[in-house]
Amino acid sequence: MKDNLEITNLEKKYADFTLKNINIKVSKGKIVGFIGQNGSGKTTTIKAILNLINYDQGSIKIFSKNNQKLTSLDKEQIGVLLDDSFFSPILNVKDINKLMKCFYHNWNEELYFDYLKKFKIPLNKTLKEFSGGMKRKIQVLCAICHEPKLLILDEPTNSLDPIFRYEILDIFTNFVRNKENSILITTHITSDLDLIADQLVFIDEGQIVLDISKDTLDKDYGLIKDTQKNIDLIDPSYYFKKLKYKNKTLLLINNVSKFNNKYPNFTIIKPSLEEIMLLLVKGE
Repeated sequence: MKDNLEITNLEKKYADFTLKNINIKVSKGKIVGFIGQNGSGKTTTIKAILNLINYDQGSIKIFSKNNQKLTSLDKEQIGVLLDDSFFSPILNVKDINKLMKCFYHNWNEELYFDYLKKFKIPLNKTLKEFSGGMKRKIQVLCAICHEPKLLILDEPTNSLDPIFRYEILDIFTNFVRNKENSILITTHITSDLDLIADQLVFIDEGQIVLDISKDTLDKDYGLIKDTQKNIDLIDPSYYFKKLKYKNKTLLLINNVSKFNNKYPNFTIIKPSLEEIMLLLVKGE
């Protein structure tokens, strides 16, 4: 088994939205970034993975098992962080430790308190006394300190300052270093995925519009920002997407080498993930 998560031809129909033909693989040792604008289908997909909603067609396998037939021990191997998940505000972190020890056979109490000390999280304050960023830190620890094999993370660095975001991303990178663990992560902070993702899956209006390795994206994709007059000189078969933006026209190139051979005088820059997402969604 090389995939901790495999989604095949997933479909979920609502009255005003359809998740259609979703195929995603999260291989061992890999971090997969799942990107899309609000309402594109990311949360619906995650809820289907976690068996929080029924789906109409397709299959979801976790550790090569149907996600609807996982045992309690299988479920303990999944770490989850959802945007709205948390504990009662009257608890403190020591209370949470006691609860997690009851929930998980592999809860690593020593690791949990080591991280609390590292992140300077007070032991006796209740959650209602913490800032949003501090609460997020505790959520992340609860997702990883029972030593799962698969992490499903929805906006894990939301509300965090840049320094702590870097520390959390380092934890995620170390998590997959054993080549057995893996992560599926959604985030609007696409610069985080630039640092840690191995694979990127872009979704728009319920469909996958691009599924690509980060190495291929870095090697083959480029961006041109130029006047419409100059852009009109380019054969459309040499670019992937085009978008008029302010006083410039943007071109997304998906074969930089081929383009350079044909048009060596154009300046190609590395696109950000935000720019790629913009062109995929809004571009012609």
